[in-house]
Amino acid sequence: MATASPIRDRTDRRRRPTRAGHARHCRRTTLSRESSALLLILATATVLYAWGIDRAGVHPYYSAAVRSMAADWHAFVFGGLDPSGSITVDKIPGALWPQALSVRLLGPHNWAAVLPQVLEGVLAVGALHRIVRAWAGPTAGLLAALALALTPITVALDRHTIPDTLLVLLLILAAGALQRAVATGRVGPLLLCAAWVGLAFQAKMLQAWLVLPVFAAVYQLAAPGSRLDRARRLLLAGTTALVVSCSWLLLVWATPAADRPYVDGTTNNNPFTLVFGYNGLSRFGHDPHALGAVAGTAASRTTGNTGWTMLVNQSVGPQIAWLLPLAALALALGVWWRAGHPRTDGSRAGFLLWGGWLLIHIVVFSNSNGNHGYYTAVLAPALAALSGAGTAVFWAEYRAGGRRRAALPIAVGVTALWAAVIDGPHSHFAPWLLPVVLMLGLCGAAGLWTSGPRTPRRAVHSALAACLASALLAPAVWAASCLNPRYPGSPVEPLAGPVGPGYRDALHHRARIPRNPLDEPSARDAALLHYLSGHRSGETYLLATQAAYGAEPLLRATSRPMLVMGGFTGLTPYPAPHQLRDLVATHRLRYALLTTSRPSTPATAWVKRSCTRIPPSAYGRASDGSFTLYDCARPGD
Repeated sequence: MATASPIRDRTDRRRRPTRAGHARHCRRTTLSRESSALLLILATATVLYAWGIDRAGVHPYYSAAVRSMAADWHAFVFGGLDPSGSITVDKIPGALWPQALSVRLLGPHNWAAVLPQVLEGVLAVGALHRIVRAWAGPTAGLLAALALALTPITVALDRHTIPDTLLVLLLILAAGALQRAVATGRVGPLLLCAAWVGLAFQAKMLQAWLVLPVFAAVYQLAAPGSRLDRARRLLLAGTTALVVSCSWLLLVWATPAADRPYVDGTTNNNPFTLVFGYNGLSRFGHDPHALGAVAGTAASRTTGNTGWTMLVNQSVGPQIAWLLPLAALALALGVWWRAGHPRTDGSRAGFLLWGGWLLIHIVVFSNSNGNHGYYTAVLAPALAALSGAGTAVFWAEYRAGGRRRAALPIAVGVTALWAAVIDGPHSHFAPWLLPVVLMLGLCGAAGLWTSGPRTPRRAVHSALAACLASALLAPAVWAASCLNPRYPGSPVEPLAGPVGPGYRDALHHRARIPRNPLDEPSARDAALLHYLSGHRSGETYLLATQAAYGAEPLLRATSRPMLVMGGFTGLTPYPAPHQLRDLVATHRLRYALLTTSRPSTPATAWVKRSCTRIPPSAYGRASDGSFTLYDCARPGD
């Protein structure tokens, strides 16, 4: 029997640790590069979302409510529009709670109201990276995070105070919890997913539930365990989602009406009507008074951006649709290529999860009565996840060879040509952009298509880099436009680039888009506040206003209580004429500000009949304009 050489044994023992150490070094290097890339993506997102937020134009209605909620805990809990909490906002106030806390801690500044949105946006990017990485690998995670960070509507929205930013973050967290539930079969992550969806309901109500059918179908299809066990777990999770979703509604419903604000948007003071009627059925059906809701007005409804082409129209397309072909190919091929794999295949489940998220939102938006362009921000995580995972899968198949290798250059070429469809109507904006995108995309696709086994590795990687740059350059440029004062967007319709009402107003009227600053009233509003403060006699309310329209600038400037008659639309039946009369008789209200920009109601008719008009010169105005101030301590003529 041959014996081993002692010298060889010692040499082998020295080599084995060296090889293991080399492997550990390679893993550490890879992780370090991935961490550096992620930090760079998060830093880019932070700059895009936070740069210049001291000049941010906040939503006039939501920011007024935030100032009021920051001033009083009762108004904070119930979402009171004014500090006294006489009437609620016309939404569940969940998305406004972080903003109100920020304003309470940091002071009444626009940047303080926007700061939570910035943090929520950056957290969403980081969360999506973690989720997609666990599903499709490190490269896919980084690409998904970068795509989300550079989505134009994401940047525009995260610089404002509109609730969709929190909705997106919470739904991403819910998707991550569902992914863990499908992979492990444990009930804990599934219940956590349900809780995240319930919290998302506090941010945007019924829109948060759109993902529930998709989540349930993916879990039932791909989670381990028997069909009956999966159904039982889903039933428990659905109950959890329902309870968490309705927690604020139940709190308001159980609180006596005398101890809480009147629920805006309702004729019956019922919080369930607010959600399921005013913000639900009335937006999709033909009954404007569904479940006792107040009819919407032009101020509370939008009739544009609907139909099956809404996602690619000239305003919405540049906000969200750049990666749509890549995501669609990734979904189709990602599911097709996994045919024949076990039911619990995690890769296929991921494509179904994000693909279902994307498709169900497109169907609902296309069939609603109308959509703001920024509603489509909820599509960004799905598009980013599908694009990131699809690119990683296409690259793996490309390197493996065979017929599937053609998927990568085809996907890139189609995406580059699609950019011409989206950017073509806006050739005056960055005229160099489209030629560069087409050149990079088509040349990169051609390079990948024609490369062979003898093609230098560096050339293949260069072609791939050109493809990635082609796909991300156009959305990056549109996203960066949010930092340019020429493209400010509108405080009520934040959009990136040269589209939307904010850009048109600035272009045609050369008027500065209002920032709606907190604690900085205009000279006209300051004069009115000075008059009201100087003529008060201890009344509870500084004044009553017809609808939120007249109250918003005053509520942003001061934390004094105001009675907002009719709520947001001006049509909510609160207060009734007899309630106004009692407030005046008990010296809790003296002044009322009416406007011709909102419809007349029994309450405003009582003011005109029972109160005395104050000449506008008394409070520093040359004429009434659309507003008229009344003194109810003096009988009308």
